[in-house]
Amino acid sequence: MPDLQMRRLGRTGLEVVAIGLGAMDTPHSPEATATVHAAIDAGMNFIDTARDYAGSEYLLGQVIRERGRLDFHVATKTFARSADGAQRDVDRSLSVLGVEVIDLYQLHDISTPDAWERSIDEDSGALAGLRIAQLRGLVRHIGVSTHNLEVLRLIIESDAFDTVMVDYSAFAPESAALIEAAHERDLGVIVMRPVGGSGRTSVMRGQIDRGEAGPLTPANLLRYVLSHPGASVAIPGARYPSRVRENIDTLADFMPMPVEEQRGIEAAARAFDAS
Repeated sequence: MPDLQMRRLGRTGLEVVAIGLGAMDTPHSPEATATVHAAIDAGMNFIDTARDYAGSEYLLGQVIRERGRLDFHVATKTFARSADGAQRDVDRSLSVLGVEVIDLYQLHDISTPDAWERSIDEDSGALAGLRIAQLRGLVRHIGVSTHNLEVLRLIIESDAFDTVMVDYSAFAPESAALIEAAHERDLGVIVMRPVGGSGRTSVMRGQIDRGEAGPLTPANLLRYVLSHPGASVAIPGARYPSRVRENIDTLADFMPMPVEEQRGIEAAARAFDAS
């Protein structure tokens, strides 16, 4: 097993392996259960899901029950924007996952000013609902995900969350400065789509299978992301055990990517998107 590159998830204090599992698409695989078991057995201890990822919480609940223990950190999310809706989602998640407490509960896709304002309303917003769940001992930490850099800036400046989930990759390098700002405030930074998203990954894997691979490989793209000192954990998706093992193998003898190589990967990503 490679050196698992343990990293601290910001102010949560959780120690997480630098690569986790994004479980959005995992339930759609014929090897879904085996994939989650393989991730945990390989050492991954952070798995991200959401109420709105069809079958994903249910799948993780099955795995937890099969293993007879919760031996990884669970992060899930609510699309609710109201306090009542968020509390209902927490209760549903606890029941489906079969756990008594969830390590990290996140506001899902806060990517517009309206969603931001509604969710952080002190009396009726979803953040207030998650804080009540936290006081009840049902949720340990509160996070938020976004696809909008301006909202990301508001999240960081608010100091209201323990973690933030953001797009970052050679295809989306513009997040880098704000990730550094989040890191300086001790926010845990969870990187989604670290290899550019499933569509790009499928094309890249086809090129690799045909012997046409350039610098844009899943391993290089993960190394690019993990070379940012503010990235706490990257969560590539996986549908098969072999993909999990490939991802975790990236941590073997991991060395940060030199800046010159990073710029080369970014240039290749721009060319890829333009082709």
